[in-house]
Amino acid sequence: MIEVDDIACLVGKNEAGKSALLKALYRLNPVVPAEGKFSVTIDYPRMDVEDYRHAVEANKRDKAMPIWAQYTLEENEVADIEDMFGPDCLVAKTMSLYKHYDDDRCFTLEVNQDKALQYLFANADLPEPTRGAIAAAGSKPADILTALNGQEQTTETKRLAGIIAPIAKDSLRKFIYNHFLVKVVPKFLYFDEYYQLSGHENIQALIDRSNSETLKPSDHPMLGLIRLARLSLKEMVEAKSTIDLKGKLEGASNYLSKQILKYWSQNKHLRMTFDVRPGLPEDPPGMQSGTNIWGGVFDSRHLVTTELGSRSRGFVWFFSFLAWYSDVKRNDDRVILLLDEPGLTLHAKAQEDLLRYFETELKGEHQLVYSTHSPFMIDPRHFERVRIVQDLSIEKDGDSDGEKSAAGTTVLPDVFAASDDSLFPLQGALGYEIHQTLFVGPYSIVVEGAADLLFMQAISGILEASGRTGLDPRWTITPVGGASKVPTFVALLGAQRGMNIVTLLDTQKADEASIEAIYKEKLLKKSNVLTFADFLEGASEADIEDMFGLDFYLQLVNAEFAKQLDTPIKPTAIKSKHPRVLRRLEDHFENHPLKSGKFGHFRPARYFAEHASSLVKSIPKEALDRFEKAFIAINKLID
Repeated sequence: MIEVDDIACLVGKNEAGKSALLKALYRLNPVVPAEGKFSVTIDYPRMDVEDYRHAVEANKRDKAMPIWAQYTLEENEVADIEDMFGPDCLVAKTMSLYKHYDDDRCFTLEVNQDKALQYLFANADLPEPTRGAIAAAGSKPADILTALNGQEQTTETKRLAGIIAPIAKDSLRKFIYNHFLVKVVPKFLYFDEYYQLSGHENIQALIDRSNSETLKPSDHPMLGLIRLARLSLKEMVEAKSTIDLKGKLEGASNYLSKQILKYWSQNKHLRMTFDVRPGLPEDPPGMQSGTNIWGGVFDSRHLVTTELGSRSRGFVWFFSFLAWYSDVKRNDDRVILLLDEPGLTLHAKAQEDLLRYFETELKGEHQLVYSTHSPFMIDPRHFERVRIVQDLSIEKDGDSDGEKSAAGTTVLPDVFAASDDSLFPLQGALGYEIHQTLFVGPYSIVVEGAADLLFMQAISGILEASGRTGLDPRWTITPVGGASKVPTFVALLGAQRGMNIVTLLDTQKADEASIEAIYKEKLLKKSNVLTFADFLEGASEADIEDMFGLDFYLQLVNAEFAKQLDTPIKPTAIKSKHPRVLRRLEDHFENHPLKSGKFGHFRPARYFAEHASSLVKSIPKEALDRFEKAFIAINKLID
């Protein structure tokens, strides 16, 4: 049993069985009835199909059931049934549909026939003699019908006979299904890349395929588009008014253009166009005579119209789905959407747009089940919608006894038993969400490494505890792992709407060009590109360690590396004249190595963060002044 809610996301690697599951569901009750047929030869597991045929023919096994689906009845559907047959009629408020390979669709429905008929007659307007005759007839519908037919044929008696007759012929559950449920059972709409519009069609050929029920997958969105324009194929061929025909096509194109631009952030300068005109000798094969419909995309930025089929595959997919779905929505059809690898050819940002479309346009209107292996098609806010699909026969080479696993495709409601490969898209989605929320906020200070983060957080706390200015709590300090990564990281963060980004960086001559590029390339305003040298008078190069000065920083180094030093390092022992404290220490350790290990600037920062309360009194006043000056400057950059 695979339970799904309003939106379900099937995640699994290629060949796991996601498409097989969606296609089986589609054939249960497709929007295109001709596409609902199963084939034992094609659809039954090929390696066992002949064994299956022989076993069924010899009555050694039942016919296989390739698809079975259970539906929960909605409150209004239950109310209609109970209005006639009472609150005890339905044993369970669910109904199941299933198919065998012979394509006969069957259903199951649990009912209490005795209580249902008791309620029916108890609430009927009948004279006492008729009630007595019905009671004497017993509980069999056929006997009750005979008793009813023997009474005076009033309007009420005829109404009851009309209900009991089909129940006596078949069953109460079939009566309920035919009269209450068959009209509300939703159809399935399956959509994958093969249903994409070609961009142009010969209308007479489209009519012929429609009449012979041999439509191509790409015909369905085209027909949806034509119906959306409130046209028929016959009207397009026999149109008597060019203005009327163009007006209807423009109306449909305007509607779809607005829908696309609402959710297509890649290019906001597009508008759909449709044209109907006679075929010409050099038109594509099959379109050189008769009447053709052409789809185009007008780009207002470049003032050019290109054929729809020549646009990016992602755009054509999105438009084709909208064309078909908009027609379904217009008809108010009860449809469950099955999307196989939606957005496969879309950019990651466009996939985000598609998820937003699902959430705002489809949720609440239609149930949606879609498959993916893209981390960007998994909503990290709704991991409860994910169902892991994996084929155990390819995940596992063999069982302990060497036999190949025959378990096949399994759909897991949780991740505990999923393989590493199956989990990879979820890991990608989760990693992206963590990046967005853990280290990145609407106000982000980009620093080079974790040592900067530790120093700044600790110093901010010390300043605030003494009544001075620390960092505004709205700032999130984001370490990026090195100066070379800063421009790329700033570009990535800056692409997000509503972000306020500031850098506070170490600086040395080798970094000057890359730091200047951050504002010269307009990734950030120049006022938002700060370095530690900006807060050290006369300094051309500086790291965060220089904000403390050599004497205090040596105090941290001596404490952290005490077991690796023969004796504490004195300021007079540092002979290097380099302007940066860290560089002077690195020069010192080249000539006077530690007893074990190597010097690293993270460990003194960690020591400071862990012992800040006991170090407060020894921090130089000028160091606190420098940090406060930096924090005041950064806080002013909050909008």
